[in-house]
Amino acid sequence: MSLLEVTNLKKIYTTRFGGNKVQALSNVNFSVEKGEFVAIMGESGSGKTTLFNVLSGIIPPDEGKVYLKDQDVTSTPGSISYMLQKDLLLPHKKVIDNVALPLVLKGMKKAEAREKANPLFAEFGLEGTQYQYPSQLSGGMRQRAALLRTYLSSSGVALLDEPFSALDTLTKASVHKWYLEVMQHIDLSTLFITHDIDEAILLSDRIYILNGTPGTIKDEIVIQERKPRAEDFALSEEFLEYKRRIISKL
Repeated sequence: MSLLEVTNLKKIYTTRFGGNKVQALSNVNFSVEKGEFVAIMGESGSGKTTLFNVLSGIIPPDEGKVYLKDQDVTSTPGSISYMLQKDLLLPHKKVIDNVALPLVLKGMKKAEAREKANPLFAEFGLEGTQYQYPSQLSGGMRQRAALLRTYLSSSGVALLDEPFSALDTLTKASVHKWYLEVMQHIDLSTLFITHDIDEAILLSDRIYILNGTPGTIKDEIVIQERKPRAEDFALSEEFLEYKRRIISKL
């Protein structure tokens, strides 16, 4: 079985006013392998955020299962780490305490949590920021801190919901390159939502298209270009062909 296996997910909401039934997801099936970077793309309202809420255990599915390392983690909060669009660093806590917070919440003592987190600051390009406050960091550095926090709370898979959308173009390109390099060393698989087609092609091993009402997986696109990808890959005919194919599916 894959590192993360999702089978036959279905989610129905009851509207707050009127009590109507709205189906958000239907028969969603996909997998993530060890070390993969997999993108989820789709039009607004296709159920992408609902899917991540189900995978992370925030909300239960009406049908279907989520397996992590062959274990059923359906409706089990904390099994799969989830990073939202905003970094959500607590402004009154030092960076090291923000990063180590998931460990403390799981019962680890503060000093021990700091000791575990501290060696990873260099790996994540954050050395020297441990005792600064989030307001002292740039946008790119805040994202690195949030990603480190997500990694510390992960079990080999991280869910990222448009994690780079708030960054300017130059910072985003730098963080993309850095994250791909870090992934090779920390044994982390990533499933991420993005509306940026270029970003999906540059980062991903595979791209799933989630579309329709209710949302379901309509297509899978495998990016054949080997990593690390050349800096001029985005200018190649192969890149443009991937882009045309994705646009035709959205």
